[in-house]
Amino acid sequence: MILIDKYAYMNRWQHIHPIEKMAFTFFLMLFSLTVKDTLISLITFTVMSAFTILGAKIPFKYYIKLLLVPGFFLLTGMLTILILFTGNYNFIPTPLWTTRVFGLHIFITKHSLEMAIQLFYTVLGSISCLYFLTLTTPIHDILHVFRKLRVPTLLIELIEITYRFIFVFLETLLKIHQAQNSRLGYITIKQSLHSLGLLISSLLLQVFQRSKELTITMNSRCYMDDIKLLEDDYSFSKRNWLCIVLISISIVAIYFAFGGSLNG
Repeated sequence: MILIDKYAYMNRWQHIHPIEKMAFTFFLMLFSLTVKDTLISLITFTVMSAFTILGAKIPFKYYIKLLLVPGFFLLTGMLTILILFTGNYNFIPTPLWTTRVFGLHIFITKHSLEMAIQLFYTVLGSISCLYFLTLTTPIHDILHVFRKLRVPTLLIELIEITYRFIFVFLETLLKIHQAQNSRLGYITIKQSLHSLGLLISSLLLQVFQRSKELTITMNSRCYMDDIKLLEDDYSFSKRNWLCIVLISISIVAIYFAFGGSLNG
C-alpha cells in the first residue's frame, strides 16, 4: 500500500461523506480553472492545503513532496509559454529579455511572463484540490459516488482495475530493482543501462502475467461485468454543507470584488 492510499483510509476526515468532499473539491477546482485568476488560485491553494494538512492531519513534509511530483511537467509547460523564438527581430513585441543564438532570436515578453505565472498558480490551485480528495477519500468511496451519478459501468471498472495495477506495477518494480541492485546491477553506467532494459522487459512480462491471473480469478468467481464492493455507511452533515456553501460563496464574491487584481 502506497502512502497516498494509506492516508486516504487513515486520515482524520475519512468519516466525512465522500459526496461532500467531492462536491467541495470539484467546485473549487472547476471555478479556479474557469476564471484563471491568480488571486482565486492562491485562495484555493491556501484553503485546500489548510484542510489537507490541518484538517485531515496529513504530514506537512509528505504533502510538500507530493507537490513536487508534477513540478517537472509544470516547469516544462511554463518554459514553452515563457520563452519565444523568432527569426525576424522586427516581429518581437517589446521584449523584457532577448538574446540571439545562431541567428535565432530568443525572447520573453510581458504577455508570455503573465501567462506563465497564471499557469503556475492555476495548476497549483487545481493540484491542491485533487490532493485533498485523494488524500482524504478512499478510491472505492469515489467510485461509489460515480455509480450513484450513473457513470458508465465500463469506465468505473477500468478505473478500478487500473488503480489495482498501480500497486501491482510498483510492487513488481521494487522487487526487480532490489534484486538487481543486490547483484551490483547499477554499479556502472553501462551496467545500469543494461539492467534498466532487463527491468523494463521483465516488468512488462510479469504485469501481463498478473493481469492474466486476475482475469482467470474474476471469471472463476462468476464475474458478470460488474465489480461489487461493500459500501461504507456515511451520513450527511448539515454543518459540513453549510461550510461548503459559505466558503464557495465567499470565493465567488472575492472574485467579483477583487478578481484580476493580481493579474494586471
